[in-house]
Amino acid sequence: MTGNLFGGNPLVLELVRLAIAEDIGTGDVTTGLVIRPGAQASGSILARQSGIVAGLPVVEMVFSEIDPAIRFEAKVADGQAVEPDQVLAAVSGPAASLLRAERTVLNFLMHLSGVATHASRFARAISGTGIRLLDTRKTTPGNRILEKYAVAVGGGMNHRMNLAGGVLVKNNHIAVCGGVEQAVGLARAGAPVTLKIEIEVRSVSEAVRAARAGADMLLLDHMGPSEAAEVRQAVGPAVLLEVSGNMTPEKAVAYGGTGIDFVSAGSVVYGAVWLDISMYLEL
Repeated sequence: MTGNLFGGNPLVLELVRLAIAEDIGTGDVTTGLVIRPGAQASGSILARQSGIVAGLPVVEMVFSEIDPAIRFEAKVADGQAVEPDQVLAAVSGPAASLLRAERTVLNFLMHLSGVATHASRFARAISGTGIRLLDTRKTTPGNRILEKYAVAVGGGMNHRMNLAGGVLVKNNHIAVCGGVEQAVGLARAGAPVTLKIEIEVRSVSEAVRAARAGADMLLLDHMGPSEAAEVRQAVGPAVLLEVSGNMTPEKAVAYGGTGIDFVSAGSVVYGAVWLDISMYLEL
């Protein structure tokens, strides 16, 4: 059995129950009409293309919620690379329950595996550069915890889970509070001493001002490799640097050797294509 990483998380359980209710509605009319009561079935969940698997613990939760009599056995682990026609899991149990679970199971598994596969492309592209991939808060409403999990499975790192997760002063904060120095000063004065202060900057001069004001980390918005390298030289090695802005695996590679620490990409989630996965049953 796959270890259920989300077993104690009420938010994930709520998402699973919502997804099941969304799909089944008032009842599975087709299964009720064509499947005889008490029928048993077994089958496999198969990858139809190569990629990185993510979401098997969620799949196990779906099956358990629909019918505890369903038996689920993972044949691979989350984070594992798989090939077409590779068996990801074996299932057996009441046929009607398996059929009711099928679409919800595959929706979670295909989506999260797609995110993990896309994150893996980023991670492989920047491997050896010393740069790490960060995700963002550009996630599907309600599904952030699962999508960020999939990013981590694929080799990325999670930035803030939500607005309570850290101080990130962005351009609109700066515009409203009166400037870079004011924003950093207010954040530094009110935040715990152990909390890093990150600020978004759009030019080398703004980066220097933010660093001098006490920022621990700079988010370089839409800066190219040469400008990012200039910021690194100007602010020194102590300040962490993150680059964002229409980031792709191909663009990320170009920042190797610039001295930055992170690239961040919302597209690691919203640009991911679902991995093709199917479930096949038989009596």
